[in-house]
Amino acid sequence: MKSPFRKILTVLLLQMLWLPAIQAQDQGFIYGTLTTVDGKKYTGQLRWGKEEAYWSDIFNSSKTHNDNLDYLSRADMRELDRRYRRRNRNYGVFNFNSYDYTHTFACRFGDIRSLRITGSRRVELLLKNNTKIRLKGGSNDIGATVRVMDKELGELSIRWNRIDKVDFMKTPAKLEAKMGSPLWGTVQTRKGKFTGIIQWDHDERLGNDILNGSSEDGRMKIPFRNIKSIKKHRWGSLVKLKSGREVYLTGTNDVEDGNRGIIVSHELFGRVDINWDEFRDVTFVDNPQSGLGYDTYKTPTLLTGTITTTDGRSIKGQIIYDLDEKLSIELLDGKVGDLDHQIPFDIIKSITPKNYYSAEVELKSGQKIVLGDTQDVSERHTGIIVIAKGENKEYIPWKKVSKVSFE
Repeated sequence: MKSPFRKILTVLLLQMLWLPAIQAQDQGFIYGTLTTVDGKKYTGQLRWGKEEAYWSDIFNSSKTHNDNLDYLSRADMRELDRRYRRRNRNYGVFNFNSYDYTHTFACRFGDIRSLRITGSRRVELLLKNNTKIRLKGGSNDIGATVRVMDKELGELSIRWNRIDKVDFMKTPAKLEAKMGSPLWGTVQTRKGKFTGIIQWDHDERLGNDILNGSSEDGRMKIPFRNIKSIKKHRWGSLVKLKSGREVYLTGTNDVEDGNRGIIVSHELFGRVDINWDEFRDVTFVDNPQSGLGYDTYKTPTLLTGTITTTDGRSIKGQIIYDLDEKLSIELLDGKVGDLDHQIPFDIIKSITPKNYYSAEVELKSGQKIVLGDTQDVSERHTGIIVIAKGENKEYIPWKKVSKVSFE
């Protein structure tokens, strides 16, 4: 099966040939100033626990309420509730009163201006357009220990309850002190190749991070900076080092089917999470990129465009997608088999429902991909609100949407 991103891969390979100077820069790492509850300030590279380290990494939480429901009539709400009850009845769920149509929130760290901690599981997120979003729980990003690479003090690990605020800012092109080199390479799957920043097992993503496994001679802990490639082999992995040595490892989730997934991120296609069953191999480059810098992430704008309905009408205006996403920095979720995609709305040209289970997504790069199995692209979609000129508002159920075209 041909990859839907074959042309994108060609572009990426060309970039790797003619941008060697940029590849050595550190602008893609998260950077900022952390202020503690008693006013101490630490500035440097930031990392959320042992995970998020790049501006392209995703910050996840849950919205505390959904004020978009105010746009719906009582009849619209009754229809939504009826559909929800029918769907849950099919899955054997009978607690119908708990669903409030709130959604998770996800954006890239590069889209955030600051985070102010307001509780053990709460945060106030400020976007670059000064929009404030109150969030609660939803992932281990809330409540995490934040690591700071202070150029004088070295690496600090600061607990969530000690943090008052984190202000993000442009990363220097060359950091004086950093937590490790980026992991950049190409992952081969059964559905094609993906090139970009690599996250291994949803965890390791820097050269100083460790690949754990056991060989016939004993337990091994190999820094990723020493690894050239990893290939799925039998019931483990064949690991080739940059020196040319090879070892066959088993015994841990890093190298066996307990692996939680390999994530590849790139500005041309967003982010794809590759299930171990789909994974074949990964090859790392010697001069890795860290990704786009903080200033490259544009100020969020409202989603606007045209909704074409199944009865032939075209309605132009502000778009609130799935009664939830209304900003260009928010993410569309969808699956292709065992590949989970997250695509920023600002790189999407159009979305066309195909059937009850999927929709065709066309990117601004010209690439098309059919995504399914998630609420954003299936009959579980809760519908679209269009705010036209003159503040005229119209709610369009997903079953009546023929195409969504973004400006």
